[in-house]
Amino acid sequence: MRQLFIALAAILAWGSSAMAQDHAITVASTTSTEQSGLFGYLLPQFTKTSGISVKVVAVGTGQALDIGRRGDADVVFVHDRPAEDKFMSEGQGVKRFDVMYNDFVIVGPKADPAHIAGDKDVADALRKIAAAKAPFISRGDRSGTYEAELRLWKEAGIDLAAAKGSWYREIGQGMGPALNMAASSNAYVLSDRGTWLSFKNRGDLAILTEGDRRLFNQYGVMLVNPAKHPNVKAQDGQAFIDWLISPAGQTAIAGYKVGGEQLFFPNASH
Repeated sequence: MRQLFIALAAILAWGSSAMAQDHAITVASTTSTEQSGLFGYLLPQFTKTSGISVKVVAVGTGQALDIGRRGDADVVFVHDRPAEDKFMSEGQGVKRFDVMYNDFVIVGPKADPAHIAGDKDVADALRKIAAAKAPFISRGDRSGTYEAELRLWKEAGIDLAAAKGSWYREIGQGMGPALNMAASSNAYVLSDRGTWLSFKNRGDLAILTEGDRRLFNQYGVMLVNPAKHPNVKAQDGQAFIDWLISPAGQTAIAGYKVGGEQLFFPNASH
C-alpha cells in the first residue's frame, strides 16, 4: 500500500511539473529591463496571476530579435523602433505594442573634462566629447542603446569611423558592464536611465546631459509569429503581452521604483 502511495505521489508530482513546464514562456529582452530590476519586480506578479512562468534571455535588442527570428523565444520585449519595424515587416512578429518608456542620459565623471554638464543638447554634448577626445565607453553590442548612440553621433555630425581613436572604446557588453567600466576609468557613457538609477557602483560618475527629446527611449513587445515558428507558445505568450498592456500590468510597471524614483513610464495604447 505504501509503495502504491509513493508511486501515486510520484505520478502527481511529475504531472504538476509537466503542467508547470507547459505554462512557461521564453522572453528575449534587453539587458536594461533585466539589469534595472524591472523583471525581478514584474514577473512574480504576472506568474501569480496567470500561472505562467517566464524565462528571460537578456541580451542586446539586436540579439533578442535574432533569437525571435530563430523561433527560440515566444515573445520579444525590446527598445529599438527601426529594428522592431524591420522584424515586423519580415513577418517575424504578430503585432507590436508600445509598453513603456524612459529616457537615455549621458553619464560621466564629475570632473567633466569635456564640459558637458547641464547641456540639454545631446548632439552638442557629443561634439564636445569627441573634440576633447575624452574617454567614452560604447556598448558596441547591437543593443537598442548602442543603436541609439550611433544615431546620436550621426545627428551630432560626427563621422565616428574617422573620429574614434583610443578615447572611444567599444566593449561588446551590456549596460551594467558598460557602467562599471565607465566608473573604473572615469569615462562618459550613454545609459538608459532605468539601469543608471539601479546601478550601485557609480564611483565618481553623475548624469551630465539629459532632457533632450532625442533621448526618448520607447519599449515595445511582440509575439513571435507561430505561423513561421510552430513551437511558439502563442496563447501563453499573448497572455503575457495582454497583461503587460492591461491596467494591471501598466500599474505594476509604474509601481517599480528605486530610491523613490520611477524607472519606467507605462504608455500602452489599445
